[in-house]
Formats: sequence, structure tokens, C-alpha cells
Amino acid sequence: MMRTNYAYPLLALSLSFILGACSDQAKETQTEDDQPDKNQESQATKPSDAHWSYKEGETGPEQWGELDSSYAACMNGSEQSPVNIEFSQVKTSEKSGNIEIHYTPAAFSLVNNGHTVQANAEGSGNRMIFEGKEYNLAQFHFHTPSEHQFNGHHLDMELHLVHQDANGELAVLGVMIQEGKENENLASVWDRLPKEETEKEVSVEELDLQPLLPKDQASFYYNGSLTTPPCTEEVKWIVFEQPIEMSKEQIQEFQQIFPDNHRPVQSLNEREIIKD
Repeated sequence: MMRTNYAYPLLALSLSFILGACSDQAKETQTEDDQPDKNQESQATKPSDAHWSYKEGETGPEQWGELDSSYAACMNGSEQSPVNIEFSQVKTSEKSGNIEIHYTPAAFSLVNNGHTVQANAEGSGNRMIFEGKEYNLAQFHFHTPSEHQFNGHHLDMELHLVHQDANGELAVLGVMIQEGKENENLASVWDRLPKEETEKEVSVEELDLQPLLPKDQASFYYNGSLTTPPCTEEVKWIVFEQPIEMSKEQIQEFQQIFPDNHRPVQSLNEREIIKD
């Protein structure tokens, strides 16, 4: 079980389109939703301008690895995300409290980057400690339907909270979303959802992410990748087992902007999924 503390300070990075139900910043070679920079993750090399999409065809997920040499991991990687989490096959960890989450109210900037709606952290403050390392929240974004599967099934949406440590390593919190009651904690974001792709950002003041997290924070851990090009690997994934809820109207409002922005599940390739 994870411990959640109520403290908070976030790192201004370069990772945007990572995230989203995972789209968007990562190591300077990244370009999208699950990456940490406001301008799509790029910390090592200049991001590629190759156009990619979630649609079937020449720019779709099955072709990402052929669109640009920097996207090769999308096709050749051995630890790709998302994955199907089969509950009967996960291994139980003897450790407890593997993660500490420190979130407090902070300002974010919303942007429609053409792949998802992404909220970039303004300043530092929100952070988490995972396996003894501190990661700062860079941004969060949404995907529909969920990118990860539980027992072979998608949920309605997925929230990705993308964190980065001082060395540029990434850790992503995945929060599954199912239809239910209205999510008042996201009301300030949903009131300002950018419906068209634009570089103009919309400010959201004093957004508190702590209440967004599920009350039961049992989680699945595995080593994976960004779920968008360049599909960079060595990303730590923490996926909560308990979904949060959003109303049918809230889900439909997002789907009117992005009817489908999920990457299909990838092979586990002998990787283990650990449950805490």
C-alpha cells in the first residue's frame, strides 16, 4: 500500500508532446504527451517534426517506428507501454510504502497539442518519492479509452501524471477513469478545455491534484516507455488499481475533442508486473 503525504513543491522541464490517457516530456529526445517539457520533451536532441497520429494508416501507431529514425523504439523496443495488466499474473511485493506522493495546490497551463489536453506545471512543488528517488511533476494529460488494460479490458479514460528526476529519468503515475459521478476536482480543468489545437495556453490557478488520486492506492509497477513517439524506454510506471470516476458528460466532452487517442497495448516480453 502506498503512503500519501500532503506536502508539495515541481520542476519546470522540457517534456510535452506524453500522457493522453498518457500522453506528454522525457529525455531530450522525446516529443510528446508522456514527455516532460512544455514543448514536448526534449533534453538530449532536438525533437523530430515527423507527423504521427492515432489513426489507422501511414501515420498511425503501427507505423510510428518508420516515420523517423528517432522513433525506432516504437517498433524495435523491448519494454514498450502501455500493457495489459492481467491480475492473475502479477507478482505481489513484500515491500510496503514504495511510493510517497506530495501534492499541494499549484498553477498549471492547459494546452491542446493536437494529441491530448495537457496541463503543464508552472513552477516546482508537486513531487513524489519512488524507490528512494525524488521525481517532480512536469505535466499531466489524458487518453481515451484507457491505454493500459485491466484483464484485457479498457476503461473509459486514463490520466497520466508525468514526473522527472534531477537526472532526467521519468516516472509516470497512471490513473484509470471510469464512468460514474461527476469529478468535481477536475471541474476547473474541464471548464477550460481547449477544443482546438493551439500554442496558446490557458491558466488554471490553485489546482489541487491530491484529491484526484484514488483513496486505495494499491498499485502495479513495471518498467516501460513513453506511450507516444519517440517511445523512449526506461520509464518507471506506477498504475493505480482503483479507478477514479468522471461523469458521462465529462467523458463525452473530452471525446468530442479527441474521440480516440490511445496507443494499443504492447507485448510484455518477459517483463514482470509487481503489485504493492
